[in-house]
Amino acid sequence: MTTNPMEGLLENERVDDLQRNGLKIIQKTDGFCFGMDAVLLSGFANVKRGEKVLDMGTGTGIIPLLLSAKTQGEHFTALEIQKEIAEMAARSVAMNHLEEKIEIVNGDIKEASRIFGGASFDVVTTNPPYMNDAHGLKNPTEVKAISRHEVLCTLEDVVREGAKVLKSGGRMYMVHRPHRLIEIISAMKQYKMEPKRMCMVHPFKDKEANMVLIEAVKGGGSWLKMEAPIIVYKEPGVYTDEIYRIYGY
Repeated sequence: MTTNPMEGLLENERVDDLQRNGLKIIQKTDGFCFGMDAVLLSGFANVKRGEKVLDMGTGTGIIPLLLSAKTQGEHFTALEIQKEIAEMAARSVAMNHLEEKIEIVNGDIKEASRIFGGASFDVVTTNPPYMNDAHGLKNPTEVKAISRHEVLCTLEDVVREGAKVLKSGGRMYMVHRPHRLIEIISAMKQYKMEPKRMCMVHPFKDKEANMVLIEAVKGGGSWLKMEAPIIVYKEPGVYTDEIYRIYGY
């Protein structure tokens, strides 16, 4: 691979302006890029002053980058199994001079509690693969396939390891698909993670939800708040005011 000496980019990479605190991110021109789900999760997650956060399956590193700008969290650790993507995320961190605030770790979600130890984080965020049917994938090792399908980890792996690394009373924030909501809640309750807040996301006000945001508390009691839905678009190509607020405009 050749590099661009002016930008320090590898082939098929670009730098995108996050338009938040001057932050920028490196992404693939021909690969998986962060989407609205990651932005919404960064707006939904409640990270308090001094808290330590683990983002499981960080991909480009978008969630810790945004949370470092939006919150007063003390430190953000980001776990990514794909070495090339983890290295790219680390270069984004360095480009933003956030090495003391954000650490990118190349490792497996299924090993998170072994890597970091139990009860070591106040908050876990995760935007896991949505699809549990990986049959028919032409290349199950492709970045896009790993990002979207449960090729290398399952929903249960994510919830189990998230629960293990959280302190008692710690919070997990997840974005996923509504059609798997029963599975998600069942897995969370199995590992003593009690759903406390939930928000459905609709592309348009007259369309069914295509994302769900969930907050669960380790060892929490049974009490769930269903928040007002988020509508993404006023009309095709035009975001609602709520989306601009989440972006931070």
